[in-house]
Amino acid sequence: MDIYDAQREVRSVYIGGFWGQLVSSVIWLVSAALGTWVTPKASVLAIVIGGFFIFPLTQMLLRLSGRRASVSRANPFNSLGRQVAFVLPFSMLLLVPVGLYNLNLFFPALMVLLGAHYLPFATLYGMRMFLFLAGILIAVGVVIAHYFPGTFSLDAWVGGLALFVFAWMGRAIAVGEASAPSTHWFA
Repeated sequence: MDIYDAQREVRSVYIGGFWGQLVSSVIWLVSAALGTWVTPKASVLAIVIGGFFIFPLTQMLLRLSGRRASVSRANPFNSLGRQVAFVLPFSMLLLVPVGLYNLNLFFPALMVLLGAHYLPFATLYGMRMFLFLAGILIAVGVVIAHYFPGTFSLDAWVGGLALFVFAWMGRAIAVGEASAPSTHWFA
């Protein structure tokens, strides 16, 4: 399987990242709401605990929609997908000292980590869209940390909305590609 076919399979199976990003956006928006109207502690717990359910919920939604929930074993990006999945949880350990220093920096720091997490998705899916999502998340995280350090939930709202919008963009790209006639020689 060549790289083009491997990326196309990832785009097709995961619908351009649609369900994963949609689940993530809901978790971010619930966390934002809790941070705005309940407590920062509830917000942090929601996003940390909710994050553990992104993959299983994504798998469930793929299966419920009648789709495969994984790429073929022959796909060389199987390993990359698994490795990328662990980048964010491991790097989130950095949020402990950040949150202890200034809890208002929790979401800006998480947005920077999430943006960095999305960079390899551009290669995994073969979609430049993920570079733009990563850039937006990182830039907004840095801007809010520097210019709006007194806010707690602003980044969570922006992050949740960005994930929501890009979920639908990724879906549109993948569905459009699936319905278009193939230009690949061997398809």
